[in-house]
Amino acid sequence: MAEPGPIFWQPVAMVTQRQHQTAASASFASVFSSRLSRKSASHAEDTDSTMADEGYRNPTEVQMSQLVLPCHTNQRGELSIGQLLKWIDTTACLSAEKHAGCPCVTASMDDIYFEHTISVGQVVNIKAKVNRAFNSSMEVGIQVASEDLCSEKQWNVCKALASFVAHRELSKVKLKQTTPRTEEEKTEHSVAAERRRMRLVYADTIKDLLANFTIQDDLESRDCNHMVPAEKTRVESVELVLPPHANHQGNTFGGQIMAWMENVATIAASRLCRAHPTLKAIEMFHFRGPSQVGDRLVLKAIVNNAFKHSMEVGVCVEAYRQGAETHRRHINSAFMTFVVLDADDQPQTLPWIRPQPGDGERRYREASARKKIRLDRKYIVSCKQAEMPLSVPWDPSNQVYLSYNNVSSLKMLVAKDNWVLSSEINQVRLYILEDDKFLSFHVEMVVNVDAAQAFQLLSDLHRRPEWDKHYRSAELVQQVDEDDAIYHVISPALTSDAKPQDFVILASRRKPCDNGDPYVIALRSVTLPTHCETLEYKRGETLCSGFCLWCEGDQFTKVSYYNQATTGFLNYVTTNVAGLSSEFYTTFKACEQFLLDNRSDMVAPSLQTL
Repeated sequence: MAEPGPIFWQPVAMVTQRQHQTAASASFASVFSSRLSRKSASHAEDTDSTMADEGYRNPTEVQMSQLVLPCHTNQRGELSIGQLLKWIDTTACLSAEKHAGCPCVTASMDDIYFEHTISVGQVVNIKAKVNRAFNSSMEVGIQVASEDLCSEKQWNVCKALASFVAHRELSKVKLKQTTPRTEEEKTEHSVAAERRRMRLVYADTIKDLLANFTIQDDLESRDCNHMVPAEKTRVESVELVLPPHANHQGNTFGGQIMAWMENVATIAASRLCRAHPTLKAIEMFHFRGPSQVGDRLVLKAIVNNAFKHSMEVGVCVEAYRQGAETHRRHINSAFMTFVVLDADDQPQTLPWIRPQPGDGERRYREASARKKIRLDRKYIVSCKQAEMPLSVPWDPSNQVYLSYNNVSSLKMLVAKDNWVLSSEINQVRLYILEDDKFLSFHVEMVVNVDAAQAFQLLSDLHRRPEWDKHYRSAELVQQVDEDDAIYHVISPALTSDAKPQDFVILASRRKPCDNGDPYVIALRSVTLPTHCETLEYKRGETLCSGFCLWCEGDQFTKVSYYNQATTGFLNYVTTNVAGLSSEFYTTFKACEQFLLDNRSDMVAPSLQTL
């Protein structure tokens, strides 16, 4: 790990030397002991609002509690996932309709990972609330827990994110915006826009992976005598949509369709393993269109691929009306991952699958691609920021999720409530935030520059050396797409006998999704095989940093820079916090002058052209 130097604007380098950490911790304690009165005053000011929030409940929140009865369970005496999906969808829909004030339909469901089974006699507690509303769609967050009434133990079962669309017969729906109050609500509200962006490009991600990467398989080397033909796992079933399966508008409940899909998928999986499989995950999917009471739904399932301990089952749903069977409508497709557990709840080894030539082999290879994407998404998107390595290997196949993590990490840092004002010099403010593992800081000021202009100027790291003396050069290594780029940054040596530092930085930029949202420029370290660490430079790394730019009236912009550091960076930060250095102030003023000097060279672009 690289040692941090006394510079603010270079990416945060991490220290491993114990003596530096000890000295930094001592400096940290000294600085903040002198600021206890300021923090106490700040906490006192927040007392009234904190007490008011103790009884606060999100106005869109809906809760459901269900006792698991034998009629809800499968052959193992556990709650059927299909039944759970119906309850999840109902709770989420009620939350969406509570906000929209009109009927809503399920549009999509993100990945769901089931962490715990639920036994008969236990209680399922489901909580749903609207994270964010867009024009006519909403993201609803769902939490599911189980409760044992005898032991009073509780377990987390799963979390889910669903998208709902408001629908009104005679007029177009324009949803009102949600107003987040708590830190959790602010975080979910901010990151929801990034998740929505990722959903929209999901299909393209699959296509790009299949088109640009060779999916390895060992079909030819396997013993065909020990393989199960995929056609033996094929299932087809028909369901008639009746009034109890639909809402008051006659549209089939999304949860009911998901339950029927889970049923045929379980049958297909059982035909491969000749046992009772357990559903572990459902991949992100979209409803392509509605179905109504009176529709016949044809559900088809087949095992696409079997890995060592898991299998992927693909399910397709088509709808048709009586007398029009040849005109089927594709309603939905989904992919479900099953395992077979032994008596100790350990996954058993599964038999290999032999796909049919043609479409069967295509599905087989696509399943391998989806497995890779699932692992990328679960590892990069779902894990906590503290569990992420500093430099994640850059891979074009996971660029969507690295970009998502880059931007969402910065948004989550911005949304935190407990920032404390440390100092202010000529309207340049320095804030600090103490967490268990990190010390974070942000510096902000208001400049007389249009926000879109500032966004263009600051998102181009190639121009960073023009105003930041701690950037000797910033070379564009790869323009990934319109919003993401990778730079190789070199910072000058800190002392005459030290090596210069270099960084490989992923820069991700985002335009505002709605009024009140900031422009975002997020930075984090990645590793590239073409830019390995060399003897010429000391490699530095940054975990989470970047700019947020808010419009402050006509031609004014609030510029905020955020940086999250580990304890190894405390020595430099506390020096600035204590007033022993003015690096923060002078560098930020140089940034302001750069923006002012270059604003006349640009015409403020519209959002459509950014």
